Amino acid sequence: MSNDGQSESLNLFKLVQKVMQKDAFTNSTRKRFDRMAFLYDLLEAPIERFRFSAWRSRLRSRISGERVLEVGVGTGKNLPYYPDDVKISAIDFSPKMLAKARKKADQMGIDIELQEMDVQHLEFPDHFFDTIFATFVFCSVPDPVAGLRELRRVCKPDGRLILLEHMRPQRPVAGVVFDILNPIIVRMTGANINRKTMDNIRRAGWQIQVEERLSSDIIRWIEATP
Repeated sequence: MSNDGQSESLNLFKLVQKVMQKDAFTNSTRKRFDRMAFLYDLLEAPIERFRFSAWRSRLRSRISGERVLEVGVGTGKNLPYYPDDVKISAIDFSPKMLAKARKKADQMGIDIELQEMDVQHLEFPDHFFDTIFATFVFCSVPDPVAGLRELRRVCKPDGRLILLEHMRPQRPVAGVVFDILNPIIVRMTGANINRKTMDNIRRAGWQIQVEERLSSDIIRWIEATP
């Protein structure tokens, strides 16, 4: 085999290996969230009540359009903050989380289309949604840039992405602390606390229009366009 052929085979092997590793990571993350589903709301109840709920409530005034997508709906924590006049589709890759969201939507009388789907491999056509939103999701997506690129693909050219995310602090000492703690937190909850999410959004091709720091530089409200 020529050197070029050997190089091609090696590159193909590395690509296949990378895909298999990402799929394995995705499956392990899905299983972790399935295991956590029955306790998820209870574990996060204190911080949800005193901090997160106020930030989520901003969604009411920012979500608009004929077609709207929530990514990583989880147990349905954003359901109380959906605008009354907007029909929303929502996805999650954890079937047990989706079951919780479905039960909650039924109890609240909310008409929502829930689908089991991985943001890294969306089953929607190009340029489909007017508004796409996610809250505290891209800390857990195995390949966040791939997921954000998929969202850009399915967003209309004049559409909008809304994110409420936590990320690695920019302060040097705090950043190192988050890096040290990250493997432990990932093993416990599946969430990465040291993601450089602003960089990932830009790498995926989004144009950031709003970047608001809600809690130091760790939690931010972001709005972006394709």
